[in-house]
Amino acid sequence: MLRHLHYSLSALLLLSAALPALADVNIYSARHYDKDDELYDAFTEKTGIAVNRIEGDSDELIARMRAEGANSPADIFLTVDAGRMWRADEAGLLAPINSDVLNARIPAYLRHPDGHWFAMSQRARVIFYAKDRVETPPATYEALADPAYEGQVCIRSSSNVYNQSLLASIIAVDGEEAAADWAKGVRANMAREPQGGDTDQLRGIVSGECDIAVANTYYFVRGLAENVDGLSDDIDNIGWVWPNQGDRGAHTNVAAAAVLKTAPNPEEAVAFLEFLTTDYAQQHFANQNYEYPAVPGVALGGDVAKLGLFVPDNTTGVATYGENAAAAQQIFNTVGWP
Repeated sequence: MLRHLHYSLSALLLLSAALPALADVNIYSARHYDKDDELYDAFTEKTGIAVNRIEGDSDELIARMRAEGANSPADIFLTVDAGRMWRADEAGLLAPINSDVLNARIPAYLRHPDGHWFAMSQRARVIFYAKDRVETPPATYEALADPAYEGQVCIRSSSNVYNQSLLASIIAVDGEEAAADWAKGVRANMAREPQGGDTDQLRGIVSGECDIAVANTYYFVRGLAENVDGLSDDIDNIGWVWPNQGDRGAHTNVAAAAVLKTAPNPEEAVAFLEFLTTDYAQQHFANQNYEYPAVPGVALGGDVAKLGLFVPDNTTGVATYGENAAAAQQIFNTVGWP
């Protein structure tokens, strides 16, 4: 059985003073943001550890790591959505990490229970609506299935991992039968067949195709901060609801990082993960893509702060999303959610 890795950034920095050079850290990343380079440079400046990155689709990177086996140069796997991280863990790729820094900084609901991976930012999935057409928007995810909203809802396809994880969370909270009733109700309330990404659901509100949309918060904040065609010019007419604030809290997903079992440089890899939990890294890591920090108490960037704080679902645990993914997909198929 693989022993838990237990390193700390402070111990690694002491070690670096005694050695002539540290090894590089090699990252396989499914995050495709150029601004991440600034974060890597800051880590190198602080520790002397160089960062090498290979980018790709999550499933492609997982397949690559499996094919490379013990010869993989990858130290860290960085991806978005807990469901994708679950796939990597199911493939036996991830090492359990026992880091006092990571355990203290990252809340339990935002990490694997045995330390196989840790969230580095949060991405909440919320309900948006047309202010001039919806007097009483749904206050919960469950309410999206209310017949009162028939023909009003825009939401992505069942093949989208964000929706798979949302339904997986509903399974964890309410059970499969209730989750199936919910999916059937939302399917009946769709304003159109699912199409496009989260930005396209928001554009549907602007165009009048739908009155209500489900999307991750950062797509909306991007429309506030940048000029997003078909969205930004009329974004002031879009309101939002933090769902389930009176019970389980809003569904959140994550960008997460893990160390591989076969990592050539595990000490440097753990040091990098610990660096990502510093206030500096959290603000950069989260706000450069308009997400929420994973570490509680870290200040929000100006554009993200416009949405305000919210009560997250901190009891379900994002690690359950992958466990319930197959059941979620079966429900989607059964109710005819394209």
